[in-house]
Amino acid sequence: MTRYLPPFILLVLALLPLGLRDPYILNALITGGIFAIGAISLNLLLGFTGQLSLGHIAFFGIGAYASALTALGFDVGLPFGVRIVHEGAHPFFGFLAAIIVSGICGYVVGRLSFRVRGAYFVIVTICFAEVVRLVALNWIELTQGPLALTSIPFMKLGLPGVGELTLRTKIQNYYLMLGVAALAYLVVARLVHSRFGRAMRGLKENEQLAVSVGVNATKTLTVAATISAALAGAAGSLYAHYFRIIDPDVFLFTYTVTMVIMVVSGGKGTLAGPVIGGVIFGTLPVALRPYMAPEAQWIVYGAVLILILFLMPRGIAPFLDDLFKGRLKRAKTPSSVVAKPQLEGQS
Repeated sequence: MTRYLPPFILLVLALLPLGLRDPYILNALITGGIFAIGAISLNLLLGFTGQLSLGHIAFFGIGAYASALTALGFDVGLPFGVRIVHEGAHPFFGFLAAIIVSGICGYVVGRLSFRVRGAYFVIVTICFAEVVRLVALNWIELTQGPLALTSIPFMKLGLPGVGELTLRTKIQNYYLMLGVAALAYLVVARLVHSRFGRAMRGLKENEQLAVSVGVNATKTLTVAATISAALAGAAGSLYAHYFRIIDPDVFLFTYTVTMVIMVVSGGKGTLAGPVIGGVIFGTLPVALRPYMAPEAQWIVYGAVLILILFLMPRGIAPFLDDLFKGRLKRAKTPSSVVAKPQLEGQS
């Protein structure tokens, strides 16, 4: 059942703007979708390797800054009199830079931190995110610090034989977000169903047994962290070019918590889980904003989360899967098979 959910959700989301006229709701969907991409990337670590990263927002923010600075250009001085001047490039190259730079950072963090497990790994990821936030806050010559990077150009796509398309409208950015989300989902799905994916799941279920049959734990987890960070960087790039302004607040811990909520509530370790959780908890705060005070918004947000986790402890996607399989099994069971033991008992 869960394998049919993402295509169905993708179809619904692709048709949704056709009948949607409210730009505010469309903005909520774009924002939620961007963080849903981050949740898909986090699920690769949390759901399929069992490694909880509470500093995942660092890769999201690194991607946002890398993409923005690549598009805007910069002039920064380094130690020993070295100066780097970049005049600015096409925003699409910023998108690629966000993926590459975030992936490299994910590889470095993975190589250093996957030598430890459990609470130690969680602490390393939190510290990394905080260090990156402080760098963004204090390296004013590069990042403008608390003044923020502004006037970030819109994302542009080149069309062969047609020219260049600048994505200025919300609908254009919506379909860009949807396309990147679908691509991220396919990358994770392809990876999970490969031999490498079986190694990841083996480490999650029983690391000692997986290592005993030849799985290189550190290498497997590092590669997973690299791909996860690269996907988070892609989401950060979309964020930067959509809102066109970023500051060190993009590294706030609450954004990581939001991604974790999306993964856990949707169903960690499933492909459909982050998609469902991202749609619900990505759009819920923005959708409630016109109707409720901030305090009431968070009360409803927390109540919905508690209700989902109480009624569906493994997440929404596994619950729907079990529900569908149960109904399918009952539908395939002939009534005569159920009635036969009763007839024999009566005789």
